[in-house]
Amino acid sequence: MNEEKENKRLPSRKKGGRKPKTNPAVFRYTVNFNAVEHARFLTLFEQSGLQSKAQFIAARVFSEEFRVVRTDRAALEYVAKLTALYQQFRSVGVNYNQVVKELHVHFSEKKALAMLYKLEKTTMELIELSRKIVELSNTFENQWLRE
Repeated sequence: MNEEKENKRLPSRKKGGRKPKTNPAVFRYTVNFNAVEHARFLTLFEQSGLQSKAQFIAARVFSEEFRVVRTDRAALEYVAKLTALYQQFRSVGVNYNQVVKELHVHFSEKKALAMLYKLEKTTMELIELSRKIVELSNTFENQWLRE
């Protein structure tokens, strides 16, 4: 009877926490760098694109290849602005069609033609700007590919 009471008092224990790794890394080494070596190490680590410094060190020790990822801030900015500009061009195209329809519906033919003339002049300026953008993009792409 005493055993039954003890069994009732002790809750069933479940093992919590992380599951143990099948092949845990238990051997650790330390390396000391001076300021210049540390700066060089951090530069190489950032260029490698790896997630952790431990992975980077292991790859270097065992002579595994690692890739160098270089990002050009100017190129990223240019592409972001070009994408935003492209979205604006699309919205202008949608608005253009809506404006033309509304001009024909709400205004007399003479007044609608006068407004369409102004819209056409603005569109020509937009087309010229678009050509300049394509030209600049080609120049940028050629310059980027040479580097």
